[in-house]
Amino acid sequence: MRLTVSALFLILFLLGCSSPKTSYYRMSSSPISAAPSIGEKVRLMVGPVSIPASMDRPQIVTQSGSTEVQVHEYHRWAGTLRGDIGQVISSRLAQDLGTSEVWNFSQSTQAQFDYQILVDVQNLDSSDKGGVILDVLWTIKPSAQNMALEQAKKTSKNVANVNANHQCKNGALTGRSVVSEAMSGSGFDAMVAAQSRAFSKVGDEIAKRFTAEGCRP
Repeated sequence: MRLTVSALFLILFLLGCSSPKTSYYRMSSSPISAAPSIGEKVRLMVGPVSIPASMDRPQIVTQSGSTEVQVHEYHRWAGTLRGDIGQVISSRLAQDLGTSEVWNFSQSTQAQFDYQILVDVQNLDSSDKGGVILDVLWTIKPSAQNMALEQAKKTSKNVANVNANHQCKNGALTGRSVVSEAMSGSGFDAMVAAQSRAFSKVGDEIAKRFTAEGCRP
């Protein structure tokens, strides 16, 4: 009996020693650096970011078929998926619009901004052996302060023209970005890099719409 118990403990010990090592990942984005001050800069808050409930977890989730997903216990996000998405889009907007005053909602307590960009990820299909497909809805929404200034402009000729040019021609704007991004290689590193590039393209599309609608000075 003693031998049996000892053997059992030995087996459990060996199994514990052979457990896979957990790897952690984060999407890559360029740091938001101070841009040269050329006149008045628009201030943006990116987020909150909404994601499918199946992906709202520390583990990385991939698509393994048309209806099946896999939750990878030993491949996890270093932070949060929401935070990474917000950071990638924030960084891209800062580059495209030439401003350093872009904040990620999940990582900032900034209270003063001109526009808030709401991001709703409808679908994020990823595979560590395939590619990435995104379906993202987004809304560019003037801040309450910005809307109040615009209303004051309409009712009084004496109101200072502060942030007047920050109001989009058509008010709040909505859009949809569907992006397909191939992987350069295989494995989780390549997949997360492809996700980073895909969300950067979403940021590019938001910036183009933002500029086209006259939302910046």
